Amino acid sequence: MNFKIGMRIPPKMGAEGIGNVAKWAADNGLDVLDVPRLTPEVKAACEAAGIGIGSTDVDYTAQLLSRDEGRRSDAIQGLKKQMTEVSQLGGRVLFMCLVPEDHTLPRHEGFAIWKESFPEIVRHAEQTGLYIAIEGWPGPAPHYATLGCTPEMWRAMFEAIPSNHFGLNYDPSHLVRLGIDYLRALDEFGERVNHCHGKDTEILHEELYESGVLSATFGAKYGFSEGSWRYTIPGHGEVEWGKVAVRLDRLGYKGAIGIELEDHRFWGSLEAERQGILKATEHLAKYFR
Repeated sequence: MNFKIGMRIPPKMGAEGIGNVAKWAADNGLDVLDVPRLTPEVKAACEAAGIGIGSTDVDYTAQLLSRDEGRRSDAIQGLKKQMTEVSQLGGRVLFMCLVPEDHTLPRHEGFAIWKESFPEIVRHAEQTGLYIAIEGWPGPAPHYATLGCTPEMWRAMFEAIPSNHFGLNYDPSHLVRLGIDYLRALDEFGERVNHCHGKDTEILHEELYESGVLSATFGAKYGFSEGSWRYTIPGHGEVEWGKVAVRLDRLGYKGAIGIELEDHRFWGSLEAERQGILKATEHLAKYFR
């Protein structure tokens, strides 16, 4: 197995500028960067450092799920233009989190809107050679309105849009916190995985006793947590990355594992972020290289 390992750019590192980020990442053994926007400057910086592009974030996703038909139409045109530009710069994977602009929108209503607005986006992805990877973060509490964060929803979405240009960003950390079998999900939906995140979740059993699966009433004890769980770097949580690697290898996955740093122990300073990325890379390299 020889997978690419990369990272999303944490804020303190990002403040150093794309040139410095790309050089540091390449110097420390990373293969790709997941970038918030792909521009000629970003492409040039990555090429100069000898590092690839893993995924590119896009705009307009919340607006695509607007109740207002005019706003949806504007979003479709804006996103298609952005997709064309990404494709022309050599991008391949688009990262999206389908959080509606109205966080109180029930998921079944959001799904009905999605079925109207997304086929045109996916057709454009096919025409431009792009692959959409939707993130399984369930969204902000208390409504959790994000589309595409459970097997129930993935099954319905993939039935509605069979194209493999529309698929998943496989991030087991979200599945662990939701109580969903992350390996079974990979077995069932692995052929629709277009990108992966290297992030983990620790289940906090004392906090689980105190609040169950509800958010803590008086605030979570840790950052990147809602009470009974906390996001961590790979190796500090529940995910068995060796088993994930075996399944991705069997599926013939050719994409990258992008470290998404959301761990309060490795946050708040440039030094902490770098340490977190290095520790995460070291752990993932045991199984993915």
